[in-house]
Amino acid sequence: MASWDRKREFVALDLGTANVVAYLGGQGIIYNEPSTMAYDVHTNTVIASGESAYEMIGKTNEDIRMVVPLVDGVIADLDAAKDLIKIIFSRIKLSDILKNALVVLACPSGVTELERSALKQVVSDMGAKNVLVEEEVKLSAIGAGINIAIASGHLVVDIGGGTTDIAIISAGDIVISRSIKVAGNHFDEEIRKYIRAEYNVLIGIKTAEKIKIEIGALTKIDNGRTFRAFGRDVISGLPREVVISPDEVKNALLAPFSKITDLIVEVMENTPAELAGDIIRNGITICGGGALIRGIDTYFESIFQLKVTKAQDPLLTVIEGTKEYEKQAEKWLEVVEMRDSREYNIK
Repeated sequence: MASWDRKREFVALDLGTANVVAYLGGQGIIYNEPSTMAYDVHTNTVIASGESAYEMIGKTNEDIRMVVPLVDGVIADLDAAKDLIKIIFSRIKLSDILKNALVVLACPSGVTELERSALKQVVSDMGAKNVLVEEEVKLSAIGAGINIAIASGHLVVDIGGGTTDIAIISAGDIVISRSIKVAGNHFDEEIRKYIRAEYNVLIGIKTAEKIKIEIGALTKIDNGRTFRAFGRDVISGLPREVVISPDEVKNALLAPFSKITDLIVEVMENTPAELAGDIIRNGITICGGGALIRGIDTYFESIFQLKVTKAQDPLLTVIEGTKEYEKQAEKWLEVVEMRDSREYNIK
């Protein structure tokens, strides 16, 4: 078994559909940028990544290819995922220390074993020897302040960029979980569809995201705030401006949120009776970027008649959860060694 060398580094990676966050033990968050990359079509080389690539969305020419390595919580472009991790490690000077580091990699709970292995392989190819892959929803629960070690059921809803993960967690692990490809990116697309249907105006995906962030709500807002969006009239083809209200955004968001609600109901229906009693006492915890939508707690409370708690920093609950693994790094190194040994023996 491994003996933990205190000089070894601890690294946590949250490879999200919308954002990538990297944490280095002793330093904190050292990378937090969009999961977007721009490639030169002719040379297939990376010309921009992160924030700089995100700013290029919708403004490029035919010589530039925009790529998001992870789509709906799974690797859509393995080579791009490798390039992105290389860029992160080169920026934060981690390549030389990865061999002896413990790396915790967060993944959606709905990924298959094959996809989980692919995620692990991407990081291992960069030189990391000790890689532990854990479900995002489990890490989010820990990061939200839930003591998952005790035998008490907690219902966690993690609304990310590509997927929404819903899980019942008790006694240190996930009892039941479900995942749906309805999350932040889907909300943006629904806003685009609504504006096209109502105004015959086509807006960009970045504009839709800004609308969601600035006036997105699931309850009525009486502050009179609106959003002036610019797009292209689908009939005349000319640029056009439209003014969007929070009520209109709410109408666009209700359909995707009803799908999330249905999945929560499904999870509850499959929850063991004793744990169902715990859910009544503990309520629902919401994490991920979707938790930032105004009125989301009131929305779920009105439907389920349960207490709803939003994580203090919904965007960083996964990384906050990995810090508990850092505290028990020696234990988790042994877990990694045992898992790797078991997989090797199976092969």
